[in-house]
Amino acid sequence: MERKEELLKLVNDSNRTTVLPLIDKMLFLENQLEQLEKLPMIKVNPENPMQQKSTPASKLYKEFLQQYTNVVKVISHMVGVENDQEESPLRKWVSTRL
Repeated sequence: MERKEELLKLVNDSNRTTVLPLIDKMLFLENQLEQLEKLPMIKVNPENPMQQKSTPASKLYKEFLQQYTNVVKVISHMVGVENDQEESPLRKWVSTRL
């Protein structure tokens, strides 16, 4: 429960009931991702190493990682953690062209 306690410290008491299920989902996804990382992601044909294909584990990993990223974004928005990075050079360039 160490990780859960660490995350709950970031949450205000007013948001706790709303964020708690998301934190549980985040911890579940972290656990699933750790388990999937131990599995092979690519299957290679032993007769022709140039023939490769993704395993079901790699597809699940991709899906879980997307869900995890979305949950982290929602939690950080609810907690009030904002992305304070300055505007990227690409965004600056695009904004000058519009």
